[in-house]
Amino acid sequence: MTRCSFYVRVCLVGALAVLLFLGAAPQSRAQFFGGEASSASATSIPQAQLIQPDALRHLLQSGGTQKPLVLQVGSHMMYSQAHIPGSVYAGPGAESNGLQLLASKVSSLPKNKFIVIYCGCCPWSHCPNMGPAYKKLHDLGFTNVKALYIANNFGDDWVAKGYPVDSGN
Repeated sequence: MTRCSFYVRVCLVGALAVLLFLGAAPQSRAQFFGGEASSASATSIPQAQLIQPDALRHLLQSGGTQKPLVLQVGSHMMYSQAHIPGSVYAGPGAESNGLQLLASKVSSLPKNKFIVIYCGCCPWSHCPNMGPAYKKLHDLGFTNVKALYIANNFGDDWVAKGYPVDSGN
């Protein structure tokens, strides 16, 4: 698959996710967040806990020992099409079974483990997965969690910039 067709597919998946999410009734959107939609949205993550795509790329490519565990907390279809090399699929943060999978992925880790979560399904302000996943990790006692700030979507903010990508399960 060419980079262009891959990029188009990733963008289409992101656009579909946004349309489905925005088309849902407000009470349906709220269920993604366990109540008020704004209380667990991506925008609820403190600014100081965000990491920019270029900073994460640099960190992952450096030979240092401070490499984080990178967890994708969006849809499995997006992960299969494109994900950050070395990242682990941890389930969609907007779903209870996704949060259970996330908890199982980190259950044996020390609470100070450096973890970066990301999704990229849609624009940051509409992402249903990041806020709940971030909150879950903090509720589990993790103290060194960063959220990859993807302003638009994974295709625009990672793939199109030529950053490393893997595909498959």
